Amino acid sequence: MATCSLNDVLPLQSPLEDALQEAGSQEERERLVLEYLEKVNGRAPELRVPDFSPEIETHQTRQHFSSLQQSNFGLEWLNTDTCLSLLRDLSGKVVVLDFFTYCCINCMHILPDLHALEQRFSDADGLVIIGVHSAKFPNERVLDNIQSAVLRYNITHPVVNDADATLWQELQVSCWPTLVLLGPQGNLLFSLVGEGHKEDLFLFTSMALKFYKARHEITEDRIPLRLYKDSLPPSPLLFPGKVAVDPSGDALVISDTGHHRILVVSKDGRILHTVGGPDSGWRDGSFSECLFNSPQGVAVHDRSIYVADTENHLIRKVDLDALTVSTVAGTGSQGVDKEGGALGEKQPISSPWDVAFGAPGASLFAPRVLWIAMAGTHQIWALLLEEGTLPKGSLLPGGSCVRFAGSGNEENRNNSYPHKAGFAQPSGLTACGGDPWNCLFVADSESSSIRSVSFKDGAVKHVVGGERDPTNLFAFGDVDGTGINAKLQHPLGVSWDQNRGILYVADSYNHKIKSVDPKSKSCITLAGTGQAGNAPGPSFTEASFNEPGGLCAAADGRSLYVADTNNHQIKVLDLETKMASVLPIFSQESSDLVDSALPQRIKNPKLPKSAPNVKLDPLPVSPGRTLQYTLNLKLPAGAKPTEGAPSFWFLFTEGHDWLLAGQKTYGEIGSLTKPDQIEVTLPLQFPCADPELRIGVCVYYCIEGTMCMMKSVSFSQPLRATAGDTSSTAPLHLSYNF
Repeated sequence: MATCSLNDVLPLQSPLEDALQEAGSQEERERLVLEYLEKVNGRAPELRVPDFSPEIETHQTRQHFSSLQQSNFGLEWLNTDTCLSLLRDLSGKVVVLDFFTYCCINCMHILPDLHALEQRFSDADGLVIIGVHSAKFPNERVLDNIQSAVLRYNITHPVVNDADATLWQELQVSCWPTLVLLGPQGNLLFSLVGEGHKEDLFLFTSMALKFYKARHEITEDRIPLRLYKDSLPPSPLLFPGKVAVDPSGDALVISDTGHHRILVVSKDGRILHTVGGPDSGWRDGSFSECLFNSPQGVAVHDRSIYVADTENHLIRKVDLDALTVSTVAGTGSQGVDKEGGALGEKQPISSPWDVAFGAPGASLFAPRVLWIAMAGTHQIWALLLEEGTLPKGSLLPGGSCVRFAGSGNEENRNNSYPHKAGFAQPSGLTACGGDPWNCLFVADSESSSIRSVSFKDGAVKHVVGGERDPTNLFAFGDVDGTGINAKLQHPLGVSWDQNRGILYVADSYNHKIKSVDPKSKSCITLAGTGQAGNAPGPSFTEASFNEPGGLCAAADGRSLYVADTNNHQIKVLDLETKMASVLPIFSQESSDLVDSALPQRIKNPKLPKSAPNVKLDPLPVSPGRTLQYTLNLKLPAGAKPTEGAPSFWFLFTEGHDWLLAGQKTYGEIGSLTKPDQIEVTLPLQFPCADPELRIGVCVYYCIEGTMCMMKSVSFSQPLRATAGDTSSTAPLHLSYNF
């Protein structure tokens, strides 16, 4: 049991907080904190918190034990090579414990503050930050799911899985997020509840370091870290959040959230445009120079894509004709305004998670209004793209960004007056135009419910899931049923199928796709086993997902595209055959270089870093010779080439582009049963006597009943220029078994 809790330090901290509000200068604030530290340090023994469980393990250690043996261990750790102890490893450190759960938007809001604090003070300076993950949903207790969240949100400090809320209960933490600052003896110093305390966090931390350094109680020992992001395998997608279908039906738009970019791909997975990435930031401009920060929702109208640039707190516009990106709403900093009304870039907003246009046929708004799921303030907002009015509202100029529904209180409250309704982290939107619905459907993630917002009068109504008590945000589960009896677990995406009159739901934490009939309010499982996994499966019921975050029904009613977030894939559900497959993404560089000042260079696809390289023997050649290669590739037993995704070969070099001048550098592989021929005619002059030619191969294939995949291999051919004639008609064989 704990020797103390937050209730022991709060009475001491309360007078300090009152005094800080009255302080007239930074110097006075620092003096007040140092005086406070002198007081609480005198009570250090009675304010010492319990150590982490002595029976602890790292994720690496856990992988060596069976699931039965895991129960003999206690707390699990991420981002560290060892299990940390307050007494053994963190003695001599000022420690910040961040009690969080990865579904909580308020917890995500303080991560930039913690990251900035880590940049200011390192463990060598005496500061260690530890994330204490205390789950709300059962799905969040699973270490692998927490690891995905740690990667997704770029958390770079150690994280401990407090799956049973042991630390939470012993310290009597009451809400997410809560920050607890400890002294070098594991003694309580401060607590900060909720978000928006960056100034106090930096003040308390810096003064604690100063106070204890003066007493020579701070050590410079480093904490052993091993970040999982450094071991991620290369992948065309990284935690894709949302997917949308171009109204023409010819292309998909994917928010490649982990790569901080937007991809426009053809229906067979060929990348048409790469917008932004791979680094995070905020910059408008061309596709090659713009920057996003963990974008989520995407909506397409005409030749423009509107993006919920979530961690930049912005709405961005991608112009597919001009190949440029601009900011249309938000200031780049998290806003606290819950009413809005300012124009575009003058209006602060908070963590927009999804966007949607009014559906074709809607009697109001379409396409003059972009609807925004404002997760950070628990509201639905509207961005007027031209002058217009909202229900029961006055005329607003084009560019106005304003609250449409939601009080800003985190609730599951339905109301005929939109401003009195309450949402709980709305994360998915889809518009349903025409009678009888004429509304927005909302995936209200923290209340685990689906709601509707009327286009006619803004009335907010319940559809399925959740609970009648508007303050109960713990009514979740996995139950097919009707209305309030149906249960979901943290749904993140919704999409309206106008052909069938059905609403599809990405039931994220249940790892399922569900369908809802809004007329009968019935909710049933469409696809997914209910367990996290990664297999398309021969049928919907055998397919598996891992926290799908978004989905979109094609206009023709045949396909449903799913952003299978933790599997880093887009899955395609054929609604007629009930078959699931993986959309292969051709990982190649985009050709969007319209404003590049650099001379045009030969652009080739990029091979994954994990692709094997076959080194060939050096080949003596003479200038002007034509090399003939025969490509012999074999697939695994039971594998077949993926239909609609042609495999291909390409030529490339590193620093010897002159070898490729005038060559055919790219070709599709017509059949794996008939060897392909590749010809390379060498130039008459060699600027370098020993260049290296490389041949890359990308093959797309499916294994029946399991999954579809892309595999790559490269061949390195060293060339040695000779004066004599080394011509030969014999082909050179390139063979590889996948």
